[in-house]
Amino acid sequence: MNEQIKISYDPPEAEEYVSLRLKAGLSGKDIEASRRGLRNSLFAVTLRIDGELIGMGRVIGDGGCMFHVVDIAVSPEHQGKGLGKKVMSEVNAYLDRNVPKGSYVSLMADVPADRLYQQFGFVYGAPASVGMYKKYN
Repeated sequence: MNEQIKISYDPPEAEEYVSLRLKAGLSGKDIEASRRGLRNSLFAVTLRIDGELIGMGRVIGDGGCMFHVVDIAVSPEHQGKGLGKKVMSEVNAYLDRNVPKGSYVSLMADVPADRLYQQFGFVYGAPASVGMYKKYN
């Protein structure tokens, strides 16, 4: 069976977003917070087969000085097929078209996903800078 992957540049619905994140091993998110966040995306790309969300990525930020790559996720049954690279190619193309000179693009990478991001020019910030976060429970 030859599955046709459809690429879209609209954010997913909050429920399918939360579901894909969990399937892909990312943290869970509140549905209402997801609705708010998804509609405030600077850029979103989704991959679907027969309408089902199987992969996605987003860029968030202020659209001028700061950009942050988030939610790079592929459903486990579709991993290992180059779809993460496809998502990042779309994200990278958006960044190349829209990020002004001197702006900052960041992301938080889990190992081994860091190898994927390195293919698109991302480098470790340490020791000059380190990633930090504060989580609200």
